[in-house]
Amino acid sequence: MTGEGGAARYAWWQRAAAALLLASAIFAGGTYAWLEGLRASAPPVAALVTSAEVLDRDGRLLRAFPLANGSWRLAAAPEEVDRRYLALLLAYEDRRFYKHLGVDPVALARAALQFLRHGRVVSGGSTLTMQVARLLEPRRDRSLAAKWAEICRAIQLEARLSKDEILSLYLALAPFGGNLEGVRAASLAYFGKEPRRLTLGEAALLVALPQAPESRRPDRDAAAARHARDRVLQRLERQGLFGEGEATMARAAAVPGRRRDMPAFAPHATETARRERPAALAQRLAIDRNLQERLEDLVRQRVSTLPPGVSLAVLVADNASGEILARVSGADPADRERAGAVDLTRAVRSPGSTLKPFIYGLAFEDGAAHPETLIEDRPTRFGAYAPENFDLEFQGTVPVKTALQLSLNVPAVALLQAVGPQRLATRLTAAGTRLVLPAGEAPGLAVGLGGVGVRLEDLVALYADIARGGAAQPLAERPVSDIATPAPPPAQRLMSPVAAWYLAQTLSGTPPPENAQAGLIAFKTGTSFGYRDAWSIGFDGRRTIGVWVGRPDGQPVPGMIGRQVAAPVLFDAFARVAPRPAPLPGPPRGTLVARNTELPPPLRRFGAVVRQESSEGPRIAFPPDGASLALDADVALALKVSGGTGPLTVLVDGVPEAAASSPERTLFWRPAGPGFVRLTVMDAAGLSDSVVVRVQ
Repeated sequence: MTGEGGAARYAWWQRAAAALLLASAIFAGGTYAWLEGLRASAPPVAALVTSAEVLDRDGRLLRAFPLANGSWRLAAAPEEVDRRYLALLLAYEDRRFYKHLGVDPVALARAALQFLRHGRVVSGGSTLTMQVARLLEPRRDRSLAAKWAEICRAIQLEARLSKDEILSLYLALAPFGGNLEGVRAASLAYFGKEPRRLTLGEAALLVALPQAPESRRPDRDAAAARHARDRVLQRLERQGLFGEGEATMARAAAVPGRRRDMPAFAPHATETARRERPAALAQRLAIDRNLQERLEDLVRQRVSTLPPGVSLAVLVADNASGEILARVSGADPADRERAGAVDLTRAVRSPGSTLKPFIYGLAFEDGAAHPETLIEDRPTRFGAYAPENFDLEFQGTVPVKTALQLSLNVPAVALLQAVGPQRLATRLTAAGTRLVLPAGEAPGLAVGLGGVGVRLEDLVALYADIARGGAAQPLAERPVSDIATPAPPPAQRLMSPVAAWYLAQTLSGTPPPENAQAGLIAFKTGTSFGYRDAWSIGFDGRRTIGVWVGRPDGQPVPGMIGRQVAAPVLFDAFARVAPRPAPLPGPPRGTLVARNTELPPPLRRFGAVVRQESSEGPRIAFPPDGASLALDADVALALKVSGGTGPLTVLVDGVPEAAASSPERTLFWRPAGPGFVRLTVMDAAGLSDSVVVRVQ
């Protein structure tokens, strides 16, 4: 009986074990089939909408824009976040994140047992993937049905996305209190920095906040935030993630008691970029954030010393590329008294004397003057126009370079009359400058003294052209490297390389403002009529900086002079851009470096009358004006001249050429390279003829 009973029980256990094994197999198979079906039916994950960002040239955040609901949600990839923060996050929230398929059965079982034992939730069983599922599809109720839906969605997310993609979603969506979503927004708001480098205490706080983002907000309850942070530190210290010493230091660190403003560097430039490309979630500008920040600080300091209603604008450009490295307009966009919302770098204003260098540049190019040429600064009437100097005094006979350095008006108008105001305006316009004249008015002699409207960014572009050797190039808002097909170098020239070099050397000798060192930069100041605008534009071998000071409403500010108000800001700006300005380039081929007595007779004195032996001046018979000539490095080009009193002087783009001549009055010259060239022949009587040809 006993033997039979034992055998029966043994048979029953065998059948029970077989049934259990079969049930387990069926359950496992069913579970596997269910999981595979669930994963196969996973819908695509919609692209996450994040705050639009405008970045600087190196990818650093200049400004972010909130979502339509006012939330700050910044995209964050794991490689952009401090490694220690990620380690703390995974150790605290989901230790088996890289092993499970969206649900961690061990964590769920542990959470259930703790709930049964303590009658309350001790630890959650949600994985990071489940939390992402809840953040993507929030549900008001916290029922078992909601939890089941969360589990199913987590499994589907794992089927569609990689672990790093899921982690990126958490880093962008996790709530940190108020309208802050994601670790980047929280780090910027609470610590004032990107989360690439965090202290242990900062990382622990960012791990703790999403558990109860509103009750633990540091800006509302610093004590609650500190307590939550310390709990994270205590638990992870026990796991051996760091030592007791580090934990003690982290607990001693203060918790931020307020929220910082989101970065808003270059507000006008970033606002324009956002308006021009509203669909772009991230876009780069050529601006250098470090430089922009330093100059914004400079402008804030300077504006605080200016009279009420007076503002200040600064623009920095790279000479070689034309990229705009900094754009500052006013100290505070919210300052209504100083029109802080207006981008004054793009406002049309009177340029004062800042256009004078381009008059001199054309005169140098034409061969009408040389920096050492003598010119008269005496009371002179040009028709009904009688210009006067700013100080109402005259200097007499001075070198042309001194006339420009002292910004004398009579010599500038005399040279402008020689080169032609319409030609000056045409050359500036062809270089990309927008000159604003009253309706129906043609450029006149007053253009050279500020009788025209121009923008700060146009002036910076023109002075950068001088620094570039006369080659015209527009300013670039975005890094040149972002342009898919870089445009070829512009064929248009503002002036010849020799004329540009003469200008750079002359402007580098301009007397500096008080307490500033001479010769560091080439610069020019200007003051518009009625003290409405004060200017200072300068360049070194690498950058060009422009400064404007005035009232945005155009009202006069008595006593506001460019040399006294704008020039000191210019020199301070250069000091903040680099420890020492970059040297200017050396002279180009064909430059005539000579004293006045060593110049050809017609160049020694502007407007000099030489006794004529013949009333007929020279005429260029070949090549005709506008001709195209083929360039051959081994063959000199011919220049045939008739008439004139010898000896003849040939000028190529304003530079005397050592041309070989033949008895038939045919001279030979060699162009420096392809492009437009002005050829001028001047005889001993000072009479001349010019043509413009294209060498290709």
